[in-house]
Amino acid sequence: MMDAERWDVTDINGFPTGRTHYRGDADWTQGDYHIVAATCVVRDDGKILITQRHAAKEFGLAWEFPGGSALEGESSRDAAARELLEETGLTPAFDAFSHVGRHVEDSALVDLYLAHVATTQLRLDPVEIANAAWVSLPDIEMRVKSGQFADPWVERLTTLWEPLQFALLTEEDVR
Repeated sequence: MMDAERWDVTDINGFPTGRTHYRGDADWTQGDYHIVAATCVVRDDGKILITQRHAAKEFGLAWEFPGGSALEGESSRDAAARELLEETGLTPAFDAFSHVGRHVEDSALVDLYLAHVATTQLRLDPVEIANAAWVSLPDIEMRVKSGQFADPWVERLTTLWEPLQFALLTEEDVR
């Protein structure tokens, strides 16, 4: 398991328990969680970045927001920034990440962030990402309803849709 990701195990509130878990190990305990962080990136014209998962990955060729699991010792916001950089090459300022909300899954606490970027030059990770698109919020809604988003994101956006809409409206007012 030397190359496997190592996660902090948290309680339902996201507080570390002092234990860690290697991704893929079978000994996950009910009631334990790990942090997953994703970013809704918005550019100056209000378009939002979505990425398409590599065909070889679970939920291959489905769309999602860039993100992934927080590594041991990493905060949720740090994980969002790292995953965004690794998957897309984008590097918004750390203080540009605003927390939209959290969705609770069976073993994960999924945090969604909003980040505005001025530079939209993408450098996609070919192992993780098949494609990327800058789309409108109604386009995201259409893709979710038509089954184009990765299955986990359908449930996540059920919880996070209204907070995301509010955050995007607030972001638009700031611009």
